[in-house]
Amino acid sequence: VQEAERYKAEDEANRARVEAKNALENYVFSVKNSMNDEKLADKVSAEDKEKVMDAINSTTKWLDSNQQAEKEEFEEKQKALEA
Repeated sequence: VQEAERYKAEDEANRARVEAKNALENYVFSVKNSMNDEKLADKVSAEDKEKVMDAINSTTKWLDSNQQAEKEEFEEKQKALEA
């Protein structure tokens, strides 16, 4: 029973980590698509679009090299990107 509870806690922590990672990946994808949307392209200055795309590319590279990061790290990256 103790072993099952230990695995349950590990499973829940892993599930939360994967959910945070997926949320960040989805947010990156959504923002990237928005920046490439012709309707929005006219509403965002070239300078702002470049800043956003740099942040998206940086976050994508980070995701690629940090697949096993902790939940909090994924959440911090998303908050930084949202700012």
